Amino acid sequence: MPHLVLEYSDTLDPAPDVAVMMRSLCDAVVETGIVRRADLKARAIPYADFLLDDGSTGFVHLTLSLLEGRTPEKKEALAIACRAALVETCPQADAISVDVRDMDATAYKKHVKHRDTSA
Repeated sequence: MPHLVLEYSDTLDPAPDVAVMMRSLCDAVVETGIVRRADLKARAIPYADFLLDDGSTGFVHLTLSLLEGRTPEKKEALAIACRAALVETCPQADAISVDVRDMDATAYKKHVKHRDTSA
């Protein structure tokens, strides 16, 4: 269930390998032992229009949303692991940030269409 939403400026030079970044993030999250690989969903959103008033020219921001119930220590471990993965895979970014968010288990609803894989 955890959702990794990677946002980044499309001005990063050189352009990041987004597939590598997402794989590295997923690996980092799984390596914490807090989340199962099969539960992860990752996506990336480039931004052409943005304003960074601190003088930065490019950014990477990750929002990791997961169902509530993890301790602050576990959420911090996830944030640290993700930040390290982003620093390694996108060193050209001036600003890298990670936000681990709790999703309300009562309010989160999903539907998964199962495919017949027997063929």
